[in-house]
Amino acid sequence: MSVEFRQRTPGEYLRILWRRKWAILLPTVVVAVAVAYVVWRLPDVYESTSLLIVRPPTIASAFIPRLSEEDLSLRINNISQEVLSRSALQPLIERYDLYVRERRNGEPMEAIIERMRRDVRIQIESTRDTPNAFRISYRGNDPRATQAVAAALASKYVNAQMKATTATSTQTKEFFEQRLAEAKRELDEIDMKRIEFMQRNVGNLPSEAQALVGQLAGLREQQKALIAEIGRLRDQRTVLNNQLSDLIEQSERDRADIVERLGDPKESLAYAQLAQRKAQLEAEKQNMLTVLKPKNPDVIAKQAEIDAVQREMDKLVEEGRAKREEVRKKIEGRPDLRINSYRAQLKLLDGELERLQRRLADTESQISMIEGRLNQVPNAEVGLEALNREYQTKKAQYDDLLQKKEQATLAADVAANAQGETIQVIDPANYPEKPVAPKRPVLMGFGVALGLGLGLLLAALLEVPRLLTIQTVDDAEHYTGLPVLVTVPEIYTPQEERRLRLRRAMLAAASLVATVLSIPALILLLRATRIFERLTS
Repeated sequence: MSVEFRQRTPGEYLRILWRRKWAILLPTVVVAVAVAYVVWRLPDVYESTSLLIVRPPTIASAFIPRLSEEDLSLRINNISQEVLSRSALQPLIERYDLYVRERRNGEPMEAIIERMRRDVRIQIESTRDTPNAFRISYRGNDPRATQAVAAALASKYVNAQMKATTATSTQTKEFFEQRLAEAKRELDEIDMKRIEFMQRNVGNLPSEAQALVGQLAGLREQQKALIAEIGRLRDQRTVLNNQLSDLIEQSERDRADIVERLGDPKESLAYAQLAQRKAQLEAEKQNMLTVLKPKNPDVIAKQAEIDAVQREMDKLVEEGRAKREEVRKKIEGRPDLRINSYRAQLKLLDGELERLQRRLADTESQISMIEGRLNQVPNAEVGLEALNREYQTKKAQYDDLLQKKEQATLAADVAANAQGETIQVIDPANYPEKPVAPKRPVLMGFGVALGLGLGLLLAALLEVPRLLTIQTVDDAEHYTGLPVLVTVPEIYTPQEERRLRLRRAMLAAASLVATVLSIPALILLLRATRIFERLTS
């Protein structure tokens, strides 16, 4: 079961504040006194301002355009980088003995220069009376040094603008002169490339395409004639080759017939008689074997007769074969005049065909060469056109750079004669009679408010735990939901009362001592952190 937090009445809150009055009052006193002391000891800050104006050019704006407000801001920003650099500010710090305490405390020069940059303010103004004007201000602790520094910064802006304008104009002129020389060199290089390209492509140029087409037509007609003649000769050679083949086959058949007419030795009468004699002897041998054994001398003698007849038969066969081979060789050794005639004609045709093939190959080579040259004509035309376009492009760039170079030369002459826009001091740096900072009443009021806030925060931290516990009769009735019939007050013995008074006195004394010690400690902390000096700078 949860119970809502009991809301306090304004009277109860006032009693709480009265009970914690010292917890609120002492921090308020500590912070207020410390802040008041630090603020009172802050050095006076003076501000000196100088008004500068961008004087319009003395020649017509058609030749030298005027700066817009954005251009002015950009130019002033660029000049500020130079004027507020270390090399420009450090001599001013040393000449006018600025930031003595910081230098005496050993702060690095980079930090001091950064502090001086924060003390310098630049504000651009654009009104009907003072167009393109700006103010430069400087804040310092010494009015005379502040005026001198503001005047020196204004003078630096004027000198830096003149120097920057002259340097920019000169650099612009030199830049365009360099670019113009480079463009002229590139233009000459492209012209030389175009001439070299035409020399490399002599014979492939678009102007020679018509002559190449005529040569190609003549060569193609010659090619057609050679191809037709070669075809005719090949047909003639085919006919002769077929006739030669037929003649060779006929000659072979004739020779075979001659050899065949010599007859087979096995069909001769002598061979037939020997075969009959052999058959008779074998029959006699078979009759003898019926009564005699194979090793019988008569049987062996009969077998010898058979072998002698067989040798004579073989001899007849070998003599017949040798005779036929001799006749065949004699026939083959005889030259055939018709075959030789055909072969001579074929050789002549082959020679003519080889000559025509060489002429055809030469013609095709010439055709291929001319076709290659014709194929190169579009590439040559494209390459030449590309070089012409590049030449025209570079020529346009060269003309544009020449115009810009003339404008840069005019701007450089104007800057050299101080006829363009220049920064001029209208109102010199004023002598500051009254300090512009610090605003001591405001800062002291801020210290009181800060101390009071810390006191209220401390009182809240002390009272919040008590608010979450039951302290009064109203708390008991609210959180229990029951009526309180009687309360028992706290009763102390005389000894406890003396101890309680002693503890309160010691607590008050400790609070006073802490308050007294906290004031110088807080003063040292504020001076070390230099918070208020940063707020007033």
